[in-house]
Amino acid sequence: MTDARKPINIALIGVGNCASSLVQGLAHYAGRNDASGLMHQDLGGYRAGDIRVVAAWDIDARKVGRDVAQAIFAPPNCTAVFAPDVPDTGAVVRMGRLLDGVAEHMADHPEARTFVPSDAPQPSREDVVQALRAAQVDVLMNYLPVGSQQATEFYAECALDAGVAFVNNIPVFIASDPVWAERFRAAGVPIIGDDIKAQLGATIVHRVLTDLFAKRGVKLCRTYQLNTGGNTDFLNMANRKRLESKKISKTEAVQAVAAERIADENIHVGPSDYVAWQNDNKVCFLRMEGELFGGVPMNLELRLSVEDSPNSAGVAIDMIRCAAIALDRGLAGPVEAPAAWFCKHPPRQMTDDQAYEAVEAFIGDLPVAAPAS
Repeated sequence: MTDARKPINIALIGVGNCASSLVQGLAHYAGRNDASGLMHQDLGGYRAGDIRVVAAWDIDARKVGRDVAQAIFAPPNCTAVFAPDVPDTGAVVRMGRLLDGVAEHMADHPEARTFVPSDAPQPSREDVVQALRAAQVDVLMNYLPVGSQQATEFYAECALDAGVAFVNNIPVFIASDPVWAERFRAAGVPIIGDDIKAQLGATIVHRVLTDLFAKRGVKLCRTYQLNTGGNTDFLNMANRKRLESKKISKTEAVQAVAAERIADENIHVGPSDYVAWQNDNKVCFLRMEGELFGGVPMNLELRLSVEDSPNSAGVAIDMIRCAAIALDRGLAGPVEAPAAWFCKHPPRQMTDDQAYEAVEAFIGDLPVAAPAS
């Protein structure tokens, strides 16, 4: 169990752009009093500098066998480098299990930013569990590509066996799946998920505006959210078969705060296309069509441009610390308040106002008011 006077030991499943931004962020904020860019400098007694990377798994030959501090800058990673002098972590990237973690079209894609699977032996579940225990891991971070159902379930099983908290950053439904939720509850293991919500990304902006329409009495008739990017995440999602859970996650995050559910044919939310030269820059095109007083029509259009991976890293730091608090308190199963604030597809959806109040109450160990149905 984690102690607030000790570091939080984390392990990474996938050392891609999001993991790179997280690890760079831990180095950037270590020992700093300036918390600009973080939602919380101190969260339940933990600071960003208290988090330590002690284990990692990946499948790319350019990362396996290297210290995490070097692996985060290896191709195909292409995110912003804002902390170039990350000190060695002492954690060497191990070979992971392939399963469905690499889409078939990624192997021979003409673009340079694709995966190069290592030929190192793949670990068994027992191998991963033993490594988690040996490294005294507290929190396991899932950063696998979208659509990695089998691979995510494999590492979720490892978390259960090792008794470490699981933070599911991707839209494979584990925390929000009742069967998996009960398994974590029965095992006495906390889980936060599913599908991380960026600090100021397309989904949170879309949710806030949808909620604003509802509060101001504007009927939301039609809306779309189109996203383009040039990182491996967008290249992976060029295979539309891997997008089913992602589209559900993003769409339901918006539907959950609408005054009334929007007809399926009038809402489109999801990744749209891969544009290689964008690298880790993500561009969102948002349109909302509504009716004001008297049925008078209006529309809103917005263009949002963000560096995709750093946009999630600060949220991940808070999720890690909330998972550590859950361990401290002996909580088991889905931790609902952090999930509702930090994730697109939590076990229980709340409005952002409700989720914010709930997570602040959770951090302060205060009673959480039940959200209105």
